[in-house]
Formats: sequence, structure tokens, C-alpha cells
Amino acid sequence: MNRSKEADPSLADRLITYGQSAAYPFHMPGHKRQFHPFFDPYTMDITEIYGFDNLHHAEGILLEAQQRAAYLYHASETFYLVNGSTCGILAAVAAATKRGGKILMARNCHKAAYHAALLNDLEVSYLYPAADMTRGLSGAIDPDEVEEMLKKDASLRTVLITSPTYDGVCSDVRRIAEIVHQHDGILIVDEAHGAHFGMHPYFPEHALSCGADLVINSVHKTLPSLTQTALLHVQGTRVDRERLKSFLGIYQTSSPSYVLMAGIDACVRLLLEHGTELFDAFAKRLERLRAQLSDLQVLELIRGTEPKLQAYDYDRSKILIATQRSSLSGSELSEILRSQYQLEMEMDSEHYVTAITTIADTEEGLDRLAEALIRIDAGLERRPEQMAQPLAMWKNEAVLRIQEAVDAGKKSLPLVQSEGTVSAEFVYLYPPGIPLLVPGERISGELLEKLLQYRADGFALEGMADYRGEEIRVVDMQR
Repeated sequence: MNRSKEADPSLADRLITYGQSAAYPFHMPGHKRQFHPFFDPYTMDITEIYGFDNLHHAEGILLEAQQRAAYLYHASETFYLVNGSTCGILAAVAAATKRGGKILMARNCHKAAYHAALLNDLEVSYLYPAADMTRGLSGAIDPDEVEEMLKKDASLRTVLITSPTYDGVCSDVRRIAEIVHQHDGILIVDEAHGAHFGMHPYFPEHALSCGADLVINSVHKTLPSLTQTALLHVQGTRVDRERLKSFLGIYQTSSPSYVLMAGIDACVRLLLEHGTELFDAFAKRLERLRAQLSDLQVLELIRGTEPKLQAYDYDRSKILIATQRSSLSGSELSEILRSQYQLEMEMDSEHYVTAITTIADTEEGLDRLAEALIRIDAGLERRPEQMAQPLAMWKNEAVLRIQEAVDAGKKSLPLVQSEGTVSAEFVYLYPPGIPLLVPGERISGELLEKLLQYRADGFALEGMADYRGEEIRVVDMQR
């Protein structure tokens, strides 16, 4: 392609221009382009040279940095992750299970959890969260269901849940941990969106303090750290630490970025030195914002305490605005906020939008969001609420294990003709990356209708080889 620089700016050019614009980020990463603990990353980009330790055999400065993070989170041991929470989930599941074994997993887990099941050829049993059928939100996991499933199958030893969810809904981790341990099991909590938990009474407890054995935090999601930075915490002795470290060596790059690790350390040090004052101020700003949005007449601020949401606890740093009482969809509201107010949301769904807020958000930024939503709300007419099914509610028939379906012979079919076939692919909306369909599951007419609706409404169906979402690979049962 013969294009001039003016016609085809580089990625760096685009990023610089965007960073200098008035666009305000209500999305991750949590530093919100406000915190700059260091300047030119090129001067800091090194490899494992003398005096700078080795992440995979940490004995010096990196060991001390990880111990500092463990101290902050009250963990027995904490590991830096520079491949994001994804590699932490992959390593945690591999360490807590045996290949070809079993896992009890919340259906609303991130796709990384399903990839872990695939890579370890696990037989998966599912926990289905409660459902808010008016806003299309998943609620908490019922501890009684966990106990029922563990009693039903005594061979289940590993349990994986997501708390908080992408929408801020928390489960009763303490009670679930007690139940899992009573059955001699290991509890893994994907707490990617809860790295700020336990830092202030305004927010829910950290899963470690509630008894979880392995906890994964995305530092970059809700704290001021660089994209791709995360932490894996271990508590107690139920998990084989050496086995965990070996899998971290497999799923993490052999050349970890010192810039990313410096970002984690800067974030941890910031919280150790100034966390109390930063979170005190943040909680006050959030309460002010929530008070400003409490009088919306058509749009609705999700408070987390609604009985229909069925949340055990709720992360009030997540600002969810439901649109089900208006003529707008979540994607339409998101587009209005982007195009007319230069506010970029984290996610838009059928019936709501999600804004991520952190200690790096300014009062001016939060006021911009409140003013925009109040102004939009004033121009809307109220209509009756409609039903909305959460992504995690699809109870598809499992015909094959995930690994079996991936390894089986395949054929491609038009999606519209796939009813009754067995999928050989994942299908999900991203974000949040929760599979609606998993390899080995049969495609029901009801699910197919929903997938076609998503596609017609402009949502991208991801996970399929066909990026257009028009064809799907299914298991060829004749081969």
C-alpha cells in the first residue's frame, strides 16, 4: 500500500492525538491517563540483566516487590502477572486440577476459565448465578447450590467463581469458601475487577480475607497500573506452590516486561503510602456522583441493593445505567455519550452501559458523566420494562467435553442453519467475554434466535472463525 503518513497515521500518532483530546475514559485501564509514575518507557525497557532479578526465579528486587504486594493484600504469597489475569486463571486452574479431571465453575466466568478447562481436558459442571430478568444482569452464586453440587459429585475438588462480576455483583465468598473446604476442595476466585477490594470500608471485602485459596486481580482494571498487569495471590497450604509456579512459567512470557512490572510496583507503593487518603476521597466522589444520578426518571442507576439483582454485595465503583425503561438500547446510549459528550464507556449491553471508575477519576470527569446522563434522561419518555436474559443463563445441552469437540472433525454451516448441531467453537460477546456457547454444546433454537438477534442489533459475535458471525464450525458427527 502506497499511503502517505498524513493519510495513514501510525498507531502511536493516533494514540497521542487521542490522549490529547477531550475524550474522557470511563473504561480500563484504571490509571485513566492521570497517573504517571515514570516517563519514557524506552529508557526502562530491559531484560534480565545483572541486578534486576528474574521473575521466574525471583530472589532479589522482584521477590521484594512481590512480597510488598503480598503484604498489601495480606496474602501468603503473591505473584506478578504480565500476561494479564488470563495467565493467572490458566495457571491457577492447572495447578488446582489434574489433567482429565473435573471442575465446578460458574457459568458467568470469563472465557479464560473455559480455555483453562480446554487446555486441561476438564469435565466441567456449572453453577448458574441468579438472574435479574429486567436489566439482563447476572446476580450472585448461591452457596447452597455449591454445596448441593459438591454433595452430588464427591469427585469435584476444584471450584472457580467470578466475584465481582463484570457488573460489580459479588457472591458470598466467605460462605462458599467454608463449603468448599468442608469438602476438602480448593476455591479459586477470579476477582479481576476487584483489585481495589479491601482497601476501604466503602468497598467489599477482598476474596483472600474471605478464605479463598487462589485469587486473581487485574491491577490495571480498577487501580492505576498499566494494561496487562495483574496479580495472583495464594492463601494457605491447599495449593501446591511448586506446581503453581511451574504453570506460571508455562503461561507467562519468558521475557516479562520490566516496564509493566515497574508499573505494578509503583501502584502497590502508591497504595501502601497514600491508599487511605486516595480511597477516602474516591468514596466521597462516588457518593456525590451516585446522589446526582439518583433522580434519573427514565434511565436507571443500578444501586446493587435491588432485590431482583440478588447480589450478596456490590461494588459501587461500577456505574451501571440501565435503559430498559426507555426507547434506547445500551449501545445507543453509549454512542450518544461518545459522540455528543466525548465520554467513552467500558461496555454497552442490550439494556445497560457500564462505566468503570477508579481513584484516578477526577471530580470534573464524574461531573461530566452526571451532567450528560441527566440531560439525556430529560429528553426520554418512559415506557414499560421489557424482559432481558443475562448472558450467563444459557443452559445448553453438553454433548461432548470441550476438548473432544475442539479435536473432533468439523464442518462449517451458515449460522441460521445450525439449530440442533453441536458447536465446535466458542461464541461470546466481548466485552465481557462470557461464552454464550461452548464447544461440545448443542445449539438450541432459542439460543440461535438470540445469537441472530445480537448480530442484527450490531453486536459482534466473537470466538468464531468467521469474524462476520455468519458461519459457525460445528462437530461433524459423521466423521
